[in-house]
Amino acid sequence: MADKTLTRMDLSEAVFREVGLSRNESAQLVESVLQHMSDALVAGEQVKISSFGTFSIRDKAARVGRNPKTGEEVPIHPRRVLSFRPSQLMKERVARGNRR
Repeated sequence: MADKTLTRMDLSEAVFREVGLSRNESAQLVESVLQHMSDALVAGEQVKISSFGTFSIRDKAARVGRNPKTGEEVPIHPRRVLSFRPSQLMKERVARGNRR
């Protein structure tokens, strides 16, 4: 398994190389796209990127959990969580990568 993490800097560097914008413009573009995605998710909208996947917000209800060490019941408060569902193309591409 790769121990490398793709960062904002890596994304802006890729935009710089592929698109030809300056490094500063590339970084601003990446920040702008990520900000738009974040804003949409906070507003409860889905973010769908064709051939990649869909990000969405789910509301989870309150429930009773259990401390695995002591068995003590603990209330878990309602919350909003971010979920990602990869597209079929992304699933297939990842699966092909495992067969190298």
